[in-house]
Amino acid sequence: MISEFQTHAEKLGYQSWTAIQKAVYEPLLAGQNVVGIAPTGSGKTVAFTLPLLSRIEPEDDTALIVVEPSAELAMQTEKTIQEWGRLINLTTQGIVGGANMKRQIERLKDHPNIIVGTTGRLMDLINLGKLKLTNVQTIVIDEADNLLSEDTLPAIRELVDKAPEATQLGFFSATENDILKNVNRWFVQDMQTFDVSAIDDTQGNVKHGQLQVSSHKKAQMLLRFLHMKDFKALVFFDQLNTLQKVSGFLIHRHVREAAKLTSEQSQTSRQNALRDFRKGKVRLLLTTDVAARGIDIPKLPAVINFDLPRDAKTYTHRVGRTGRMHEDGLVINMGDDHDLRRLKQMVRDHFDLQNIYFDGNQLSDTKPKMTEKLSAEDESGTSQPETPPATKSPTHKKADKPRGHQLKPRPHHKKNKHSKRKGMHHKRTEK
Repeated sequence: MISEFQTHAEKLGYQSWTAIQKAVYEPLLAGQNVVGIAPTGSGKTVAFTLPLLSRIEPEDDTALIVVEPSAELAMQTEKTIQEWGRLINLTTQGIVGGANMKRQIERLKDHPNIIVGTTGRLMDLINLGKLKLTNVQTIVIDEADNLLSEDTLPAIRELVDKAPEATQLGFFSATENDILKNVNRWFVQDMQTFDVSAIDDTQGNVKHGQLQVSSHKKAQMLLRFLHMKDFKALVFFDQLNTLQKVSGFLIHRHVREAAKLTSEQSQTSRQNALRDFRKGKVRLLLTTDVAARGIDIPKLPAVINFDLPRDAKTYTHRVGRTGRMHEDGLVINMGDDHDLRRLKQMVRDHFDLQNIYFDGNQLSDTKPKMTEKLSAEDESGTSQPETPPATKSPTHKKADKPRGHQLKPRPHHKKNKHSKRKGMHHKRTEK
């Protein structure tokens, strides 16, 4: 390893390299085509960054392209690569959809050494002739199980086909799908797989809890988590419309410590939500699997599955957001008895789910003696005293009528048949 990288690693507090970083360093440095499989949060970005940057010279034209499934992940990866690249005078540019294309084209004129981008925008600029692949040495497909799907595989293959035939390929992921398992069928390069899932030791102690709660009480339950000291969590939803409803529920109750991260938001809005979440200003970040794919939140205490995942692969990606780099983590799965039993059956080969309960404003492994009921009136998440029911009077079958200010009835006056000159006789005078 070059001295600049070694010094920077020590400055960052690296005590040892992770399993995936050790496994792929020499093969990537030697130009081999690699498939790297390692748990979420095990340092895969640094694993391919250090050896691949070591092969690039500052005077080289675009030599490395890293493809990410989302703009957020692309910007996150760009930041990491830029941090290491500066040490040896390499330049990095991000190219994502939603950003100003004209500015991206102008920056390409500076011939950056490394480009990190999303598939759609990369292909747009390639087809426009603005991004040249003539000198590309390596293409890395990050979150490969996501990008090598039926929907995106054709675009990835087209990108690789436009690069020189000798281009080195790297595929990195936390889990495998059928395409990734049989990657040699889809690409002419001979791939070598390094799966370190069984020996990786970067995961901390992560507790997987199941909290029994009915569907219509889940939104109220989120309010209770905000009463827990230093609690912060990514909250996962299957459906965007459910996320929007819950977000509206929280906004209506003036909850300022919650925000949403969705693919429908503007890039600026998503960046602000992630920034506030990382800083702790936002404690509940409502998101979907697509929007949160690969997002790295250092020392994230918890993940909440508001909607339970439909398959074990999705569960693995979600829970990998917490318990990274030897930190402890917590996963809270909310659902009714039937849903929780189905989830436990689905992930039992890899994760041990245990019942958890609310005891006051804290989570507990032990079921409280008096099970608290979260009433509809208790929308603030705190216990409210119940109003005792009204009792009937023992002497009266009917309840007394409310006593208000009663007006006295007007006395009835008979109409006087006589004129004002009562008893007086009027004589008619004749003229």
